Amino acid sequence: MRLMMRFTIPVEKGNQAAKDGTLGKAIDALLKRAKPEASYFMMDGGERGGLIFFEADDQAVLPVLNEPMFAALDAAIEIVPVLTADDLRRGLAKVKI
Repeated sequence: MRLMMRFTIPVEKGNQAAKDGTLGKAIDALLKRAKPEASYFMMDGGERGGLIFFEADDQAVLPVLNEPMFAALDAAIEIVPVLTADDLRRGLAKVKI
């Protein structure tokens, strides 16, 4: 299943992590674990943020991705299933209303 992780990092913790090198290491570790097909980083509500899109066949991978981000960066995380346009078309073809 394709999933999207959206995360934000509080400003104070992000500043500290940027200074001590934790920020880059935590992001690199997340990308290594998730092996995303795409990743984007931005400001979100005045905080550092990111979106990563990845495949997961087993929900047990979620703590592996989430817990290090919580511990290292006090990250707020949301994970939701997402569809490509082809996935959506296939699903809509099955809809009977």
